[in-house]
Amino acid sequence: MAPPLIQLKDIKLTFGGTPLLSGVELNVAPSERVCLIGRNGSGKSTLLKIAAGLVEPDGGTRFVQPGATVRYLPQEPDFGDHKTTLAYVESGLAPGDDQHQARYLLEQLGLTGEENPHDLSGGEARRAALAYVLAPSPDILLLDEPTNHLDLATIEWLEQELDGRRSALVIISHDRRFLTNLSRSTAWLDRGRIKQIDRGFASFETWRDEVLAEEERDQHKLDRKIVDEEHWLRHGVSGRRKRNVKRLSNLHALRDQRRNYRGTAGSANLAASEAEQSGKLVIEAKGITKAYGERRIVDNFSTRIQRGDRLGIIGPNGAGKTTLVNLLTGGMQPDSGTIRLGANLEVATLDQHRESLDPKSTLAEALTGGRGDQIMVGGKPKHVVGYMKDFLFAQEQRGTPVEVLSGGERGRLMLARALAKPSNLLVLDEPTNDLDLETLDVLEEMLGDYEGTVILISHDRDFLDRVVTSVIAPEGNGKWIEYAGGYSDMLIQRGADLKRETAKSQPAAEKKEERAAAPSSAPKRKLSFNEKHALETLPKKMETLQADIARLQQVLDDPNLYGKDRKKFDDTSAAIAKAHEELSAAEERWLELEMLREEIEQA
Repeated sequence: MAPPLIQLKDIKLTFGGTPLLSGVELNVAPSERVCLIGRNGSGKSTLLKIAAGLVEPDGGTRFVQPGATVRYLPQEPDFGDHKTTLAYVESGLAPGDDQHQARYLLEQLGLTGEENPHDLSGGEARRAALAYVLAPSPDILLLDEPTNHLDLATIEWLEQELDGRRSALVIISHDRRFLTNLSRSTAWLDRGRIKQIDRGFASFETWRDEVLAEEERDQHKLDRKIVDEEHWLRHGVSGRRKRNVKRLSNLHALRDQRRNYRGTAGSANLAASEAEQSGKLVIEAKGITKAYGERRIVDNFSTRIQRGDRLGIIGPNGAGKTTLVNLLTGGMQPDSGTIRLGANLEVATLDQHRESLDPKSTLAEALTGGRGDQIMVGGKPKHVVGYMKDFLFAQEQRGTPVEVLSGGERGRLMLARALAKPSNLLVLDEPTNDLDLETLDVLEEMLGDYEGTVILISHDRDFLDRVVTSVIAPEGNGKWIEYAGGYSDMLIQRGADLKRETAKSQPAAEKKEERAAAPSSAPKRKLSFNEKHALETLPKKMETLQADIARLQQVLDDPNLYGKDRKKFDDTSAAIAKAHEELSAAEERWLELEMLREEIEQA
């Protein structure tokens, strides 16, 4: 086995009170891909800074292979006094590095290199920082939330870029799909220690649940053992004092073990305050258009949103997602077309930029608006400390200034403010940013139970697949199309990856015009006779198979059939299994041909 590129051994760190890290071990071998998992506040980012050599632990050792190069991507990059993004990226190159990589990566990430780093948006700053750490092709990449503020096209480009590199990776991310696609081992930082398995993130949640269940069983056994020993202490120690001093000592040790046990952190208690039910129709848009000068943001878009719908809006940064949401919710008037809002709408909004937070205010003031100790939750007063605990804030954090909260804590604070307001329409702009996986699970469950309507802007593919019932995606030049299902369903219906058409910021419509204008030696694709015939006849065949399955199922529903006529039971079971296989094949073939027909008609 190759020696590790980085080795952290017995790392200890305490910022007063309970140790943040206590005896942490982490080894990263060449080309290894580790996802670092843990709750917000568990010390993941701090551990990554220790691995990068930026933070000195209280105890333990850090070893890096001589000559190995390390690059660290922080959540908030420091651009120093560099005047352009190109100068910033080039400053990270060593004399022997390929100088062309700086400009190449900036271009791939949609930047020119001439931008002033201090004027960049959150997404642009993240892309410049990625170019900075990728350009030297280091041996080890330490990436802290690399997908934050990136659009889907850039996330998928980054996945491919990292997958093709030989660098070892240690990744902190809330993006499940990103971690699943890239990781090969998992390091779980839990209550100050690391548990590690040689399996990627796809196996993490099952493994974590098994570990916690075993831990719970061990604690139960410990409690039972203490009860038994205490019974002996009360009834048997006086007659066997000399012989059993050691046993008495062991009882004290068991009590210390239970006293020092650090249980798992609680789960957030997210619940949206629901207003009275809205009308069945929530939003109806007909032919709406919005442009800024010559640039069309929305062009002739129509949709109908009904109560209970969960609508996902995706697209590259700058495509106009926020503008589209503002149009749909009545915050902005279209240049043409009409917007009709349903009756009794109560809207609660989560702003991804958290601009409404006063950095100088305390956590309690941000929740109460600086008015006493009570917060109105669903129209009823609740003590602010109790509400803070629902969102995993400790009572001691009540007076903590907002400006010192971590990204995850600010995310939970914004959720707490948004969910306190009674609503029947939730508008969530990147709600998953900086949230840990456990809080994401609770947020997903809350949205599933929410009886109102949800409009969600997100770049988190897994979260979209789990939550939304339809997806609106940009096609370029102001065109938006709505697809049924989640993100993966959208890709299947669309017949092409979003990234291939948006990665270089060229609208899909422009590419279609280029293809139409370009001379082609190949004739336009047409459906064959057999394909046309199959499209016409498959629906009837599927209908017949469904009727056959229903008829056969009625036969099998006879509880005495097996005893009365074993052969009939076997024949009917085989027939229904065959009918299910034929129906599945027919449905897949029809869907494939229907998508081909739509693609040909749109070409």
